[in-house]
Amino acid sequence: MKKFVLASNNKGKLREFNDMFASMSINVLPQAEFGIEEVDETGLTFVENAILKARNAALHSGLPAIADDSGIEVDALNGVPGIYSARYAGIGASDTDNLNKLLLALEGVPHEQRTARFQCLLVYMRHENDPTPVICQGTWEGFILETPQGENGFGYDPVFFVPEHNCSSAELSSELKNSLSHRGKALKLLASQLVK
Repeated sequence: MKKFVLASNNKGKLREFNDMFASMSINVLPQAEFGIEEVDETGLTFVENAILKARNAALHSGLPAIADDSGIEVDALNGVPGIYSARYAGIGASDTDNLNKLLLALEGVPHEQRTARFQCLLVYMRHENDPTPVICQGTWEGFILETPQGENGFGYDPVFFVPEHNCSSAELSSELKNSLSHRGKALKLLASQLVK
């Protein structure tokens, strides 16, 4: 079984990665298992932040590293919160804090103008000096609801409306979400690169 380090301690992400890679005999471990602290996300784009995180995790674990930087872009807010999605309501903000700030910012905006998309940029680095990291991108289009719906998922899932299923991302089964989501799409691309 191959071991990779995930440059995150997010339990939801870790579960999604291990579900996707289970059939490939790849075990993804959180960076906390190696005592790795999160690196400052000083990049101005999702891909820059993902590279910073992957390089740091590979350096301190000695294992190949996977990092993702993902977030939600809301058209009515000119792409905000974007790369700041996890800390939209401030450093250490909870998912609920972030959701509430987003809903407040969109108050009074009609449904048809609440278009949004989740973006995921995944980076795989064989080692900290990898000159050719594998970079995969996944995008998931939808709308922002006026109130949260559903108990599954994490982050912005309860307010992300999936038109083709007429429900929020947090109302989808894990299997269906993984097949549709930005991270699921990026993970499939990454999995296809790793088997080459």
